[in-house]
Amino acid sequence: MHLIKDENGNPVQHGHEHTHSHGEGCENHSHDHCGSCQGGDCRNETTALLTYMLQHNEHHAQELDQMADNLEKMGLSAAAKTIKEAVSDFQKGNMRLGLALTLVKDELK
Repeated sequence: MHLIKDENGNPVQHGHEHTHSHGEGCENHSHDHCGSCQGGDCRNETTALLTYMLQHNEHHAQELDQMADNLEKMGLSAAAKTIKEAVSDFQKGNMRLGLALTLVKDELK
C-alpha cells in the first residue's frame, strides 16, 4: 500500500488489491484500495486514483522516451523507433485519461 494525493493535495492510501464485484454503486464493490470511501462515496478516491494513474503513466512515457534515446545512441535504431512508437501510443492514451479526469472533475462539481 502507498499514499497518493487527491486533487486537493491530501494523502490517500492506495493499495494494489483492486477486487470488484459487478453491481450498481460503490457500496456493492469490494474496495480494498479505497482509503477515503465513506458511506459509499468514492468521489475523492476516484479522482485521486485517476490523477495518480495519469501522472504515473506520463512518468513512464518519459522514461521510455529516454530509453529510446539511449538505444539510438547505442546504434539500436530499430528498437529505439519501436519504443518511440509505443511512447506515442502511451501519450494518446494519456490524453484520453486526461480528458476522462476532466470529465470526472466537471461531473463531481
